[in-house]
Order: sequence, then structure tokens, then C-alpha cells
Amino acid sequence: MRVESQSAGMSGPLAIAPATRPSWWRAVRRRLGLGRRGVGAGGVVLVMVVLTGLFAPWLAPHGYDDQDLVEALKPPVGVGGTWSNPLGTDALGRDILSRIIYGARTSLLLSLSAVLVAAAVGVVIGLVTGYVGGTVDAAIMAIVEVQLSLPYLLFAIAFMALLQPSLTTLVVVLVLRSWVVYAQLVRVAVLSMRRREFVTVAIALGASDWRVLFRHIAPNVLASALVVSSFQLAELIIVESSLSFLGLGVQPPLPSWGSMLSQGREYISSAWWLVFFPGFAIIVTVLGANLFGDAVRDVMDPRLRGVGGPGRRARPAHREETPR
Repeated sequence: MRVESQSAGMSGPLAIAPATRPSWWRAVRRRLGLGRRGVGAGGVVLVMVVLTGLFAPWLAPHGYDDQDLVEALKPPVGVGGTWSNPLGTDALGRDILSRIIYGARTSLLLSLSAVLVAAAVGVVIGLVTGYVGGTVDAAIMAIVEVQLSLPYLLFAIAFMALLQPSLTTLVVVLVLRSWVVYAQLVRVAVLSMRRREFVTVAIALGASDWRVLFRHIAPNVLASALVVSSFQLAELIIVESSLSFLGLGVQPPLPSWGSMLSQGREYISSAWWLVFFPGFAIIVTVLGANLFGDAVRDVMDPRLRGVGGPGRRARPAHREETPR
């Protein structure tokens, strides 16, 4: 049996060309999963939505509340409209494209803010309850179970109806929806880690509880929290749109995709573009966030990456020629 080398200096039918990209770039792509379609497609969608919201004043052709009743209910380009209003206008003559662009800033800003606050609160509570245990753990988990037993949408409607609807109140409602997810996830992870060897060794060496918790255990649960955050972002966009659709979220004249759907439903038979384009924006953004989260989960989990996992054969380092 004869083995042929594939080094760059060898020639022959089995020799391969040297890599055109540096090794550090290939390592970064492999670690972050940039070659996966989910990361690429979902990441591109999220980046585009974020950039659209950040640069809304420069990208929008009109102001989000500029009214022109003469141009009311103007159709989009291709079905009788003009390029001055590419996606048409609403019943007050406001440009749909401009309102969708500004709506991206509103919906994404609220959802991202709620995800960050909920992640910070939920991760800290999960770390403390999982590590301390006892009465603290039982009390916090009782609160979590009570909140999970309540129909969230009804709770959010009642909460927003009792208080004056505002952006701050809406963020609080969204945070109340998500922090329990992080708390439960992190608590389970801490319960499985606090008896690991590295934790036992750190305690034996005299490390304090706070150092063990935040220096040794916390970094091992942040990857799971990051994966959950991408899925929570998609869910909170839907929740925010639902509350705005019911008139309990973002208040006019500030645009939101959910409020645009609510305002356009009265004209759905005569002006379909009033509900089609905001709905399409919600679907694409949520789909992008879910694709990105699914791909990030595969990257973070070695069993799903196939690195040393079962059922995945290692690629041979060389090729062999069988004797004829």
C-alpha cells in the first residue's frame, strides 16, 4: 500500500494547491460558523434591518408623518404608482416606505432593549438561584412558575391598559415576558456545573463564592444565553407588533409595523399594500432572526457541529491507493 503526500511542495495527481486564505481566517470562519447558510442569510437580514433603523433619517425619502391628502391611497410602483412613493401611501398620504424604515428603528430598538435587559436580569437571577439553592431558589422558582402559568398576552394587555402606554412601559412588559426563560435555562446549567471538578478545585483553593460563580461558572452559560437571545428577539418583535396592533404599544404618530397593520386593515380590500408591506417586513425580520439563532445554536453545540461527535467520520489526512 502506497501513501502519496499532499504537501504543497510535492507534485503528482494527488497534490493540491496551497490554500489561498490564511489559516487564522479559516479558523475564525470555522469557529463562528460563517460558512453556514443560516448564519449568512439570517445575519445579513438582521444587519440590514439594524442599519436601516440606524440610518432611517438618511434612507427614508420622506418624513414618517409627512401628510399629503392629495396623494392619499396612492398605489405602489408597478400597479399605477410613481417612484416618488415606491410602496404607495396610506389614507393620510404618508409614504409607506418611509414609515416602514422608521418602523424598523422602533420595533428593533424596543425588542433589542428588552432582550438585553431581560438577559441581564435573567442570567444573574439564574446564576444566584442555581448556585445558592435552598429557600432563595424555591422562592424565585415559585415566582417563575406563577408567571409562566399566566396567559402572557392577557397579562400584557391588562398591564398596558392600567398604565399609560409609553415606550418605557412597553419595554418593561417585554422584559417580563423574557427574563423567566433566561432564569430557568441558566439555573439548570448552574445546577449541573456546580459539582464539576473545576468548581470543586476552585473552592478548595480558597476562591470566594462570587469568584466561583462569575469567574468560573458564568462564562460557561453565556453561550446558551446568546443562543436564546436570538430566538427571543424574534419572539419579542412579534409581541411588540401584536401590542401595537391592538393600540397598546407604540403610539401615533411614531410608526410601528404592528400599528401600520392595524391602520391598514380597514382598507385591505381596496389598498392591499397598507398591510402587505408591513406584514412582509415582520415576516422577513423574524425569519432572519430565527435562521441566525438556529445556526448559532449549531455552532455553539459541538454535538451539532459534528466536531468529535458521534456519527461523523473524521476526514482522512491523506488518500491511499489500493493495489490493483
